[in-house]
This record gives sequence, C-alpha cells and structure tokens, in this order.
Amino acid sequence: MIRSFEVGDGPALAEAWTAAAPADPIGYQRFRDLFLLDRNFDSAGLKVAVDGHQVVGAAYAVRRLVAAAGDDLEPSAGWIPFFFVHPDHRGRGLGRSLLTAALDWLRALGRTEVFFSSYTPNYFLPGLDVARSPDAARLLSALGFERQYDAVAMDRSLVGYEIPAEVREQIHGLAADGYSFGTPTGDELTALIAIAGSEFNPDWARVIREAVVAGLPLERIVLARDPAGGVLGWAMHGTYEGVIDRFGPFGVLPASRGTGLGKVLLHLTLERMAGLGAHSAWFLWTGEQSAAGQLYLKTGFTITRTFTILRAPLVRADGKD
Repeated sequence: MIRSFEVGDGPALAEAWTAAAPADPIGYQRFRDLFLLDRNFDSAGLKVAVDGHQVVGAAYAVRRLVAAAGDDLEPSAGWIPFFFVHPDHRGRGLGRSLLTAALDWLRALGRTEVFFSSYTPNYFLPGLDVARSPDAARLLSALGFERQYDAVAMDRSLVGYEIPAEVREQIHGLAADGYSFGTPTGDELTALIAIAGSEFNPDWARVIREAVVAGLPLERIVLARDPAGGVLGWAMHGTYEGVIDRFGPFGVLPASRGTGLGKVLLHLTLERMAGLGAHSAWFLWTGEQSAAGQLYLKTGFTITRTFTILRAPLVRADGKD
C-alpha cells in the first residue's frame, strides 16, 4: 500500500532509507531535521510504501510554501528530494509507483515542472549520483527526467596543511594596499547577509543568518574588506548542520574577482579549520569548470562525486504540459 506520511513513520523511514542506500545512510534525527521540520514540508507529499506494518520505500515531493526570496513561491515548480525502495522489495515496480504518486500530487497542485533533488533550503544530495545509482537513473529517465547540468563534490585533506608561502606573500601585499581579512563583527553580518542574498544566492543569506542565530561562532567566517572597510567577500565553514569540516558558502563580489581575494579567503579558512582539528575540508556542490571549481582544484581539492541535476515536465492527464 502507498499512502502519505503518518506520525510515527519517521524512524522506520530512516531505517529503510539506510537499508536501501547503505553508502548514503541517514539517522532519524537528521531525517527529521532536513525533511520533517523543513519549512515547506507537507505530509501529503511524502509518499510511503508499507507492507503490512513495515515501511519499505518512500518518495518525497515538495513545493514552496515559503518563498526562498521575496514573495516568489515558484508556482510552476516542484521537487523530488529523494526516493528509495528497500532492497527486499525491489523488482516489483514499487519505485515507479512511489514516484508516480509523488508526481501526481505535484501535478494536482498545478505544478508544470519537477526537479530531482536540487531543492533548497534542505537537501541531502544536490542531484543523482548516476554512477552509484544506475537503476534510479534509468527509472527517472523512463519517467521523463532529463539532465540539466552536473555538480561535483570535492574533498581536501587538512593533514599537515599550512598556507603556502606565495599566498602568505599575497596576504601581506593586499594588506599593504589597505585590504584586511578577519572575523566579522556582529554588525558586519548585516552587510555580509545582504551581499550573499543579492549578489550570490538567497539561500546563502538564509543559511548564514540561521547558522549564526543557532550559535555558529563568528570565528568560522573570514571576511575580506576593502581599504574603506566595505565587505568584498567571505569564506566560512561549519555552516551546514554544524559540521566543522564542511566548507562553504564562499564568494567574492564580481568586481573584485581576479585580485586574489578568493584564494586568500579559501586558504585562511582552511587554516582555521585545521586549527580546530578538522581532518579534511569538503563540500557537495560546485561546477567543475566554474571559477570556484577551478580554484578548488588548484588548491588541492579532488572530485569525490558527480551529481546530475534532472528536470521533467509534468504532463496533465490530457497529455499537455
């Protein structure tokens, strides 16, 4: 039977998820925080497959109830952040049935397009790891999902890390020109959040604000300032779920790119991470060919996973989009 989420399902969903994807396990508390307590959660969109009293699979559909920025609820869009089927119950078409139920729910709400996994504010992975989940890729393709673009996750060991001598020289040169780097004051957070939201990504503004309110030490943020004290960029870590070795978000204003500020911010943050005992630095989502992606690779990061962001039109019963 496929039904919507009911109170009491959570622990069993996390357990079934982990059985279905042992290389990407999830505990109940993290499942609760990312999905059940997400501000856009609607229990009707979390489709649960049960065999007797056992949870054996799920597919989660979500649409915006709270705008990511301004008042834009993105009324045409929906997302499927995850789906899974317990390995003992595969080969019966259950994954297709779950996804169809989730897509039908979005369609009934007037959504005309759906994205796989690339949902904010809360996502587990940014897209589909096709190499790890080829069966899921085939099923999503059969349901009309097509590749939009790829994102890569990267890692870098911090064992024995130290800022390279040439970067130290760059820091001294920039300081001599009046630039400064350091921990933001409480008031400077207002400028940082404004820049993050207007120049980069509204979700970055949200996550910075919420992380600080939740207790993120300001020492986990490094600002770059111009000679007049204006904020030009920043890098940080520990922002997402308090994980100290998770790097990001990170950005430099377009007009200040090419000055070396990004490289300096990255290395200063890695130094702080190493100083806190982080064994490595990692993040989930960047473009390999983007300026940031190329900087990471030159700094010793290596690609650990590739995720494909997928999109499908939602076709009505009459066959029209």
